[in-house]
Amino acid sequence: MKTLYFTPLLLALSIGEAFASTPINLSKDIRPNARVSIQNVKGEVTVTAWDKNQVQVSGTLGDGARPLEIEGDERNVDIRVEGDEKKGSWFSWGNDSSMQPTILNVRVPRSVAVDINVVSAPVSIDGLDGGKIDVESVSGRIRANLRSPEVSMQTVSGTIDLAGRAGRVDLQTVSGDITAPSVSDKVDAQTVSGRMTIGGGPWKEANFSTVSGDTQINGSVVEGGKIDVDSMSGDVQIQLPPGTSAHLEASTFSGDLRSDWGSPSKGEDGPGKELKTTIGGGAGNIHVESFSGDVRVRNTGR
Repeated sequence: MKTLYFTPLLLALSIGEAFASTPINLSKDIRPNARVSIQNVKGEVTVTAWDKNQVQVSGTLGDGARPLEIEGDERNVDIRVEGDEKKGSWFSWGNDSSMQPTILNVRVPRSVAVDINVVSAPVSIDGLDGGKIDVESVSGRIRANLRSPEVSMQTVSGTIDLAGRAGRVDLQTVSGDITAPSVSDKVDAQTVSGRMTIGGGPWKEANFSTVSGDTQINGSVVEGGKIDVDSMSGDVQIQLPPGTSAHLEASTFSGDLRSDWGSPSKGEDGPGKELKTTIGGGAGNIHVESFSGDVRVRNTGR
């Protein structure tokens, strides 16, 4: 019996042919304020605004995925990358794990609402203006430059970078950083081990929560508004602009506390410090608490 030997080059060519990708070229006319839903398991999703009342999808469809179609009508559009069980390899038994990465480049009207769900695919959004944005990811980063009245972004191990301007935002990550320099109305930001840098305001309501990451906040509150910062072991720095009017309460159990308003005193229940003071007329409320991290409250006018 003869023994067959495969050279590395032939083996590489065989694998390349097996994992070949299919070019994507799809389009559909939609309304300028339509809702566009995008789902991709792994690969990449890029959404870019343009001045046409049309959704266009280009890129490459990974091997193991079903043929891609733009489903729905002019008001609601669905773009879903799904596994083809018939193309499953012998070691994956037809599961989605056999799918190769799919690259989706999607162009949409500027004012559409976008709903994106991915697993291990990074997401980039650019130029959208006016619609609601909702992004959920497991291990991919999320980057967006847009204007929207409402933004929700959640990822487990990726970072969130929100540029542009948003009215109300909900940003959540486990091990990634969160950056959002311009949130105008309401913000809810949570992370476990990532760093948060949030700015904007003045806010009606702002909630920031972290376990081991540092938090930096640049903003203030409207009359009757509230800022609430809760940190376990990360440092907190909140920078308030001139003209801020709020009741300020800040405390740390075992860290240091410094403020440009009032005089911190030793805490009653630990080696840390606490502060209660009024800034301006006291129209809003600011509460800052850290267990083992340092707290710094600064006046940006100095």
